[in-house]
Amino acid sequence: MEDRERLNQLVNELNLYKEQAEILNQQVDTVQANIADITIAQETLQTIKDKKDTETLVPIGAGSFIITEIKNTDEIIVGLGSGAAVKKKISDAEESINEQKKDLEAVVSKITDQLNKMNELIIQKTPEAEALIQKLEGTENQIK
Repeated sequence: MEDRERLNQLVNELNLYKEQAEILNQQVDTVQANIADITIAQETLQTIKDKKDTETLVPIGAGSFIITEIKNTDEIIVGLGSGAAVKKKISDAEESINEQKKDLEAVVSKITDQLNKMNELIIQKTPEAEALIQKLEGTENQIK
C-alpha cells in the first residue's frame, strides 16, 4: 500500500476511534449522573428511616422549596421506569436502589474498559501516522 493511502487509512481510523471514545465518555457521564441520583436517594432514605413527623424541603422548581412534614416513613413510592411506580417498604426500596447502583457501577466499569481499549488503539496507531507524515513531508521537500 502506498504511504499516502496508508496515512489516509490511519487518519480515518484514528478519527473513528476518537469519535467512539467521545461517545463512550458521554455514556460514562450519563451513567455517573444516574449513580449520583441513586446515591442521593440512598442518603435520603437513611436520613428519614424510622423518623416520624420529620420536616423536609420539597423542591417545587426554579430553585424553590416548600417545607413539609413527612407523616409516613415506613413506605415510599419507587419509580420502575416508563412512568410506572410501586409502593415499597423502605427496607425493600433500599435493597432495590442498592441493586440498581451496583448494576450501574458495573455498566460504568464495562464502558471504561471499552474506553481504555479505544485509547490504547489510538496510542498504538498515532506513532505510525506521525512517522508517515514525517516521511511524506521529507519526500515532498526533496522534490521541491
